[in-house]
Amino acid sequence: MLLNMVGYILNGALTTLAVTGIALPMGFALGLLLALARVYGRAVVSRFATLYSIAMRGVPPVVLLFTLYFVIAGTVNISPFWAGSVSLGIISSAYQLEVFRGAILSVGQGQMMAARAIGMSRPKAIRYVVLPQAFRVVIPPWSNEAATVLKDSSLVYALGVTEVLRRAQFMSARTHQPFLAFGVAAAIYFLLTFITNRVLDSVERRVRIPSH
Repeated sequence: MLLNMVGYILNGALTTLAVTGIALPMGFALGLLLALARVYGRAVVSRFATLYSIAMRGVPPVVLLFTLYFVIAGTVNISPFWAGSVSLGIISSAYQLEVFRGAILSVGQGQMMAARAIGMSRPKAIRYVVLPQAFRVVIPPWSNEAATVLKDSSLVYALGVTEVLRRAQFMSARTHQPFLAFGVAAAIYFLLTFITNRVLDSVERRVRIPSH
């Protein structure tokens, strides 16, 4: 019975990884743009990015998930899987905004001044001088957000998406062994998070800036 339970719940890991694979890159792209807007944008744009970060991080993720889900699903006819994944991406973008903002600010102002002094435009200096250094610095804190998004993907079970937690709930109801079913789910989440962190740790060691 245990092997059958593990196999059934483990099949949900593909959905968990799919949700993460949509939400994390989406949060990356949107968070990076908002971080650039907050650091380098005009006053109005920077203020908007600041307010976005405060508002999104000030509400529990599950509340935002339901709010965004009903807004998205009520506007566009898409599945709970896609609506949930997009909602998690929007939520993650606020946290990734702060991660990228810190990494960008860690690059000394002298780098920008030097790039401008040799004739680079501001956008080129950001693209070719600031961001390459920021991306190398950002890996450790970004890996924490990657693990968070992976674990937060469990929230889409409330929308009916059959990922790991939803399948564990089914097995708990079917076998009347909730401790075993949810223990298997916890072990799967731990394994996925552990592998994710180890991979990103390896990447961080390879590209680490010596002075950091």
